[in-house]
Amino acid sequence: MDPKHLDDLAQRLMDNLPKGLQQLQADAGKNLQSALQAALGRMNLVSREEFDIQAAVLARSRAKLDQLEQRLAELEKRLSERRD
Repeated sequence: MDPKHLDDLAQRLMDNLPKGLQQLQADAGKNLQSALQAALGRMNLVSREEFDIQAAVLARSRAKLDQLEQRLAELEKRLSERRD
């Protein structure tokens, strides 16, 4: 996961803390960021780029499967016509 996204999320969480607790806010920010990184690290996530690549592979596979199913239907029809 992009560290900038983690920083942004941690910053938004810190901004919701009371302003008078500056030191606590800084400590909480470090702890939140560490906790978020650890939690997201255990989630087995993929990058957007990898997701897009796999989506394209799946789309090509589906198109090929559709072509093969259509070809099989045509061959079955020809075979059926020969038997009749």
